[in-house]
Amino acid sequence: MTWRPQYRSSKFRHVFGKAATKESCYDGVPITRSVQDNNFCAVNPRFLAVITECAGGGAFLVLSVNHTGKVDPHHPRVSGHRGNVLDVKWNPFNDYCIASCSEDTTVKVWEIPPHGMLKNLTVPWKELQGHSRRVGLIEWHPTANNILFSTAYDYQVMIWNLDCPEQVIKNPVRTISHHSDVVLSMSFNTDGSLLATSCKDRKVRLMESLSGNLLQETNCKTHKASKVLILGNLKMLLTTGTSRWNDRQIALWDQDDLSVPLLQENLDGSSGVLFPFYDPDTHMLYIAGKGDGYIRYYEISSEKPYIHYLSDYRSHVPQKGLGVMPKRGLDVSSCEVFRFYKLVTIKSLIEPLSMIVPRRSESYQEDIYPMTAGNKPALTAEEWLSGINKGPVLMSLKPGSQVAESYSEMSKGLGNSMDTRRSQSRPGMLQLAYIQDQLGTKDGKEDGSRAEDDRSRMLVSNGEDLGLCSPPRTENEMRLKFHKQQEEIRRLRELLNQRDVRIKQLELEIKNIKNSQSQSSL
Repeated sequence: MTWRPQYRSSKFRHVFGKAATKESCYDGVPITRSVQDNNFCAVNPRFLAVITECAGGGAFLVLSVNHTGKVDPHHPRVSGHRGNVLDVKWNPFNDYCIASCSEDTTVKVWEIPPHGMLKNLTVPWKELQGHSRRVGLIEWHPTANNILFSTAYDYQVMIWNLDCPEQVIKNPVRTISHHSDVVLSMSFNTDGSLLATSCKDRKVRLMESLSGNLLQETNCKTHKASKVLILGNLKMLLTTGTSRWNDRQIALWDQDDLSVPLLQENLDGSSGVLFPFYDPDTHMLYIAGKGDGYIRYYEISSEKPYIHYLSDYRSHVPQKGLGVMPKRGLDVSSCEVFRFYKLVTIKSLIEPLSMIVPRRSESYQEDIYPMTAGNKPALTAEEWLSGINKGPVLMSLKPGSQVAESYSEMSKGLGNSMDTRRSQSRPGMLQLAYIQDQLGTKDGKEDGSRAEDDRSRMLVSNGEDLGLCSPPRTENEMRLKFHKQQEEIRRLRELLNQRDVRIKQLELEIKNIKNSQSQSSL
């Protein structure tokens, strides 16, 4: 009997990293020199935010994701903090809302103008005052709207409700006081009902996010955790840290029993912090080291050996931090499943890095793009505070899928009235006219509302009347107008794609009606 090696098939076995060209990078960005072990960068499909080095107070840049190339050194900034900014996070349900925390003990929430930053922003939408020492981490709730978590060097985790009329909020909804040292990271499960934290006292804690009740706590002396992640709905936790001999290490834990890790694996002897990133749609885990150019990626399964090594991406330039693009901002036409934004301090550069599944076909690949969390909240703040938990509202990444859903809802509404017309008139003619009329009126309403919305956005931006703006006089003004024009072109292309989908759906409906006519005549 011959021995045969055991091969494990995986559609992500040949995933590779593709760095952006020099023209597609963001050059000349004065990245912060802070030694905080954060990512210093946050991305959504519209904007890129990065914490910058500045004299006096704290500031961060907000750039359009299309604003690649050389960044103007005098580009407007968000500069309302009195101390260095330590962390920034975009609201997952509002691409124009971002939160920041600082050494000045405050958390501030900002509203970014639709066309980007045209002048310095110093007045926040909300200011949260409750911590007594510098605030090091913030996290948005994954399914509830306007719920923000913050933790500071006073060892407290505070929960804030932004759905209140006050501009300055001094009383958090709840304060969690289980920690005896600085909290190093926070992570939620899929529906946001559980919160995991890693602490400088070497312990990982799992608690209920609303009540703060402590459920589990690690007490492992062979693994010192620095970052923690809840792996979606797999009921497992992953931590990165160091072993007893100061080797960089990853450990996997059972969510229901944190007494002993399921798995421990040493990676190397470097000293930089390991940043973990998990994609629940593909079950892929990415491990990136601070201060080196390596990004290792694995596939996670619910059965032993749990972690399956795939490959790694190697670069000669070290990364200080990494931003991650949400799934709805990926390029599905090139089979992109993950995108990093690497902060390269030695070059003052932000480099996009795409993780791509090699496929020959250019069509949409449904097997690597399942339904994913969208940008609509599943709960209001009040519902979550009342004790309700819900999973995220899912969306499809297939181009035109939202148009198809809206059309199917509309066709359901048309069904009853069309059935009555069928018995009163010659089959087909009035039905087709009715469909065309209804589609025309709906398109007219949508186009009118969209045009009014775009017109209102075009009129006022960051307090300036764009309709009365003079022609660009400086290179910076010309660049801003160029990027506005590119955004308008992108929007028009999306509109054309949606119209093409509607035309195909109308043709299909007409074909079905003609088939029903031929059958009835027979």
